[in-house]
Amino acid sequence: LHLLTTSTPNGKKVQILLEELKDIYGLRWTTSLIDLDTDEQKQPWFLAFNPNGKIPLLIDNNSSSNSDPIPVMESAAELLYLVETYDPDHHFHFSSAIHRSQLLQWLIFWSASGQPQQAGLNHFARFAAVEVPYAVERFKAETLRIYSVLELHLSNGLAGGGGGGGDETREYLVGEGRGKYSIADINAYAWVRAWKRMTITEEEMDGFPLLRKWIERIGERPAVV
Repeated sequence: LHLLTTSTPNGKKVQILLEELKDIYGLRWTTSLIDLDTDEQKQPWFLAFNPNGKIPLLIDNNSSSNSDPIPVMESAAELLYLVETYDPDHHFHFSSAIHRSQLLQWLIFWSASGQPQQAGLNHFARFAAVEVPYAVERFKAETLRIYSVLELHLSNGLAGGGGGGGDETREYLVGEGRGKYSIADINAYAWVRAWKRMTITEEEMDGFPLLRKWIERIGERPAVV
């Protein structure tokens, strides 16, 4: 396994899972850091593996069924590939059809709804060459709305979808009862943990006490620290 990456939320996701798999299975991999400032990820050699020119990029040289390296692009797809290939005991995913469905729901929810909003906020609040207050306000409002969805789910206020409407709050996004730590959590955590950098205030985050506990809980894991 070879990971081409850098220190971004999407890069962090795959690094966390690889560390988790190393702790349990002794999984080994190598890493190359890609220089985004020089657009190294847009070079022809990189585009040959990922035509979208984005990191992280995972290349699997271990497959016994294919003599050629297997490139995997898109961070959520890389999480799925790793657990389906290297986590036979389902430590970070699920064996039952209903929980696999719920896992996919929360993976897609964050990748399609949460991540684009927080990425937009990150850009306009920190890196845009011209200040665009409307864009900051719009992306911030949507990011906070997404956080409220996660908070509601962790409160067990959703019927179905891994919730259940019970009195017991959840510790993780998917699984019975209080849930089980999985790639659904890793996928969102890598972004949500960075809320302080995104002009989101302590007062605003105080409105999401369960989400804050979720961030702290995951952040204490040895593979994450």
